[in-house]
Amino acid sequence: MSELVNPQDDQDLEPIEPLLLPLDAWHRAQGGRMVEFAGYMMPVQYEGIMAEHLWTRESAGLFDVSHMGQLCICPAEDTPVDLDAALEAALPIDLSTLKTGSVRYSLLLDEEGGILDDLMVTRWNTGFYLVVNGATKWDDIGSLRELLPDEVTLNHLDESALLALQGPRAFAALDRHARGDTPLSALTFMKGASFTLGGVDAWISRSGYTGEDGFEISIPGEAAAQVADLLCGEPEVKPIGLGARDSLRLEAGLPLYGHDMSPDHGAVEAGLIFGVNKRRRSEGGFPGAERVQRDLAQGTARKRIGLSLDGRQAAREGAKVLAGDTEVGVVTSGGFSPSLQHPIAMAYVDAAHAADGTALSIDIRGKRLDAKVVPMPFVQHRYHR
Repeated sequence: MSELVNPQDDQDLEPIEPLLLPLDAWHRAQGGRMVEFAGYMMPVQYEGIMAEHLWTRESAGLFDVSHMGQLCICPAEDTPVDLDAALEAALPIDLSTLKTGSVRYSLLLDEEGGILDDLMVTRWNTGFYLVVNGATKWDDIGSLRELLPDEVTLNHLDESALLALQGPRAFAALDRHARGDTPLSALTFMKGASFTLGGVDAWISRSGYTGEDGFEISIPGEAAAQVADLLCGEPEVKPIGLGARDSLRLEAGLPLYGHDMSPDHGAVEAGLIFGVNKRRRSEGGFPGAERVQRDLAQGTARKRIGLSLDGRQAAREGAKVLAGDTEVGVVTSGGFSPSLQHPIAMAYVDAAHAADGTALSIDIRGKRLDAKVVPMPFVQHRYHR
């Protein structure tokens, strides 16, 4: 959970009330149980996390991720600028190979190579469309504005909503309504295009954060309820809350910012070097490049790993990871896997104990749980490539 203002910063300040998403009333009408997350009121569940998780794996779930930051980066009006070069100076991305409509995962790093955020970058005809994490978007906007030259305009698309339709039947449900110059079937994983949904303009990409085939749909906030009703009117689709989104991304081995990555973690130890494109690893020229190059050359002292546990008790964030009686790491995400029917976790451990098959244990309030290092993802991805 996060707040927009920490009241400890000033004892005279009242905490800022959480903001409401365009679909707030819609979630409540659907029976969503609302909690504060990243400064917004959001649905944690509807009928239950386990049921929603399994429904998404088997059919299609609709997630409201409108708390995330949608940004447009384009040249300032009547100002010549090499937009690709400007963005490459801020991010470790190779834009020379990013075609119009293509989406790419990247990282925002600080000068020491710590991870400030992970994000998606799409090339539009008019510039670049970025999606950043909700809890970090204000800091990201500030960082990018410092890194980008004055000839570049950064617009926060704060009147847009963002929905994610995820699951093996997501295509069938969405294809009944998506109309565009190209068919929805032309989109493969990490590709996007403009469509209309029930007459509403939408940017749709074949992407998501559950490990399933699916789509992310950017629409005007004022039309969010109309589109949500349209999609949830299909028999394959149910609304899904934050709880199942977290358990799905954990099974997919996908890190969550503020938990599995932070300014204390570098791209290499986090297993996210694919977010630093190959040309940029050698050329550098972005914040934190020296650490990336050093970690690639020398290795890192710790690594992010997956852990499989027996029994039913889950290991939670902050639990110590032990090799014998020696502490060798800490759990950063953990929970019971609805798909696998046993607990799983992510942790950072000393590199000497990071090999697949290594037997470890996790300390939970003085009780030792046996764990084994396993490859991620825990549940295989089913992206449509």
